[in-house]
Amino acid sequence: MWEVFLLRRKGRLQISGDFATWAAGALNLVPVTEAPLTFDVVVALATVNLPRSDPADLFLAASAKVFGLTLVTADRNLIKTSGISVLAN
Repeated sequence: MWEVFLLRRKGRLQISGDFATWAAGALNLVPVTEAPLTFDVVVALATVNLPRSDPADLFLAASAKVFGLTLVTADRNLIKTSGISVLAN
């Protein structure tokens, strides 16, 4: 959701209506698991090797690793990261 918000703000993504309405609708359509920023996620940061350093990608990858989640992304940096499950879109 954060990435969608940022891309829309930069004008790189078009969504209908305001962000809050879009986000609420999207969350009703697609099952999403929230991953809180926990101590375990912070510890896992040291185990993630990104091809290109990006703090947001680092937290996403560490969260996926700790919670056993699959990231759905078009971000090549995350797609190339080993040790996490990624579904390229």
